[in-house]
Amino acid sequence: MKDSTVLSILSHPKYLSVIRDVTARIGKVYNVPETDIEHIKLAVDEACSNVIKYAYRGDTTRKILIKFRIRKKGFEVVIEDSGEKAQPELIEGRSLTDVRPGGLGVHLIRRAFDVVSFDDRKKKGNRLVMVKYLEGIKKHDED
Repeated sequence: MKDSTVLSILSHPKYLSVIRDVTARIGKVYNVPETDIEHIKLAVDEACSNVIKYAYRGDTTRKILIKFRIRKKGFEVVIEDSGEKAQPELIEGRSLTDVRPGGLGVHLIRRAFDVVSFDDRKKKGNRLVMVKYLEGIKKHDED
């Protein structure tokens, strides 16, 4: 990835605040609007929490790789792990009318990003690609 920022961090929940802080700072560096940064920050936090909980089954010694970059039309965040393969077809948020704690992460992620997809070319682990389209951004490189 040209002109990208990469964060490699252990899969311990205590580092989620670092992930949120770095996401917010990178958003500012890339001139992402403040309102979008807040949504993106929460979505990236949720996606990394899901890596810890589901892909790594709570193992706090594994690595999570988070890549940030500006694409032609938006801000891209890629989250990679080497854990248990996700089954995207089974991932869905619970109904928003079902009011109780937890289970809204999928909604947060889809609200923050215009594109959310798993890259199935990754043989081991998962690669989640999320893109937020932004108006009037400068191209840093070609997609």
